Amino acid sequence: MAKKPAKKSPAVDLANDDIGETTRMELWRLQLECRQVEQRANDLFFQNLIKGTSHLGLGQEAIASGFGGAMQTDDYTFCTYRGHNHTLVRGASMTGVLGELMGRECGLLGGKGGSMHLTSVEHGAMGSYAIIGAHLPIAVGAAWSAQYRGSDQVTTCFFGDGTTNIGAFHEALNMAQVWKLPVVFVCENNLYMEYTPIGDVTAVEHPAADRASAYGLDSIIVDGNDADAVYRVAQTAFAKARAGDGPSLIEAKTYRHSGHSRADPGAYRPDGELDAWLERDPIPMYRQRLLDFGIAEADVVAMEEDVLRRVDEASEAAQASPPPSPDVIATDVWADGGSAWRN
Repeated sequence: MAKKPAKKSPAVDLANDDIGETTRMELWRLQLECRQVEQRANDLFFQNLIKGTSHLGLGQEAIASGFGGAMQTDDYTFCTYRGHNHTLVRGASMTGVLGELMGRECGLLGGKGGSMHLTSVEHGAMGSYAIIGAHLPIAVGAAWSAQYRGSDQVTTCFFGDGTTNIGAFHEALNMAQVWKLPVVFVCENNLYMEYTPIGDVTAVEHPAADRASAYGLDSIIVDGNDADAVYRVAQTAFAKARAGDGPSLIEAKTYRHSGHSRADPGAYRPDGELDAWLERDPIPMYRQRLLDFGIAEADVVAMEEDVLRRVDEASEAAQASPPPSPDVIATDVWADGGSAWRN
């Protein structure tokens, strides 16, 4: 019996593909790596191999992947404590990420930073920040540095919807626009600040986009579950920044599949809300799009298997790595690199 052809997505314009198979497969790889690493992190948490809590971005992979796929290798990324995906898409190793979450020597920070502080300067991942809004002025500083040095580097700063009600958000936007800095602000609006719906405490419908005009910026809203749409809006914003035309503010609509952290079951969400968003899960949506564009399913499956194999290898390597040794555990803590400075 002949195989029934896959149903084509109504949103796909097969006659006008501006992205191409090579880039689209790269976006698929990035999304798969983000999903599989975080699912593995979730499994390791329940095996008591990851201590403390962690903030997963399951369901939000298309944002990190779309922007990561559009960046130059020397661009800068600043993100929040929900920053596993943003660090991975810059090229940080799976072993380094999982090792850091597990507090192992092989971690990106030697096992001393943990889930909320992932950093890989060599890959342009300039830190995950646990204090809400704290990294926006720092990202502005990095953009100012690039402008001063005359490089064409662009800084991308990711933050949640709750950050839009923090003073640092407004201060950073204002300074970036006044000085026409090469920085792109990306609000990952997943509808919840922590446990509170953003709409309950914000005077405008779109917490980032509706405030853009106050700083002379365009109001930009993108489907944060569509990696192609994110990639396109990222390309436009990066081109604007590299041309010296200043910052952009982008609001990406998305949804986290789990609670705020591993300590949160998400019971406050209305019945049916999660199910509705799972229908728009970026991973199966993008997989179908690849097939709609005529990419062979065998190639899609091969990439899925390769990513899962590498996640398995990274997980095994991280588990085999020891905790940081006592002679280094107190270094890089205070100004002189040791605890004696405070004693």
